Amino acid sequence: MKIMGKIKLTKGELKRQRDALRQYQRYLPNLQLKKQQLQMEILHQYNLLAEKKSLYEKKKNAALVWAGLLCEDERKCKGWLTPQEISTSIKNIAGVDLLIFSHVTFKQPVYDLFLMPLWVDNALEALKVLVVLGEEMALIQKGIDILKNELRITTQRVNLFEKVKIPQAEEAIRIIKIYIGDQMANAVGRAKIAKNKIESLVLEEVAV
Repeated sequence: MKIMGKIKLTKGELKRQRDALRQYQRYLPNLQLKKQQLQMEILHQYNLLAEKKSLYEKKKNAALVWAGLLCEDERKCKGWLTPQEISTSIKNIAGVDLLIFSHVTFKQPVYDLFLMPLWVDNALEALKVLVVLGEEMALIQKGIDILKNELRITTQRVNLFEKVKIPQAEEAIRIIKIYIGDQMANAVGRAKIAKNKIESLVLEEVAV
């Protein structure tokens, strides 16, 4: 394992590398858990989106039969079906705030009750359901995009810790320990040599 940058072959550096390694090893499980939670939530949101899309298609196909008969003035119809307010709440998933769809408020349509057919009210409600589903699907897709971006960042951090930071710290610790061990062995060897020399000198002096 190649060590990035220069490391000091000292006891102080050994302590620093050990502290860093403990921090990486403590933080990594949290990142891995976050990654797993994000993956599960993305899958859940995709399933939810698929359900909404299926429901939307069914209701749209049913409405196509009569939707064109609702009114002659298309601009007026669109005004009746334009959301006035979209209410949402916030849900926190693995540290990520997502907007969760609540409901849509529409402007009350104004038309002549005597001129409009009796089925118009029901028709408008059916079309409003399509609008609501469309808004809900858009919000779900936006949430998926946010979650996927957070997953990408989290995955990069997990890889950084697993493949770079932890191996580098472990390798630095190994190199420093070997160096310090060699230095200690050399010091012991020099001490023995010095001791032997001193003992030899003492013996020589005694012999004289």
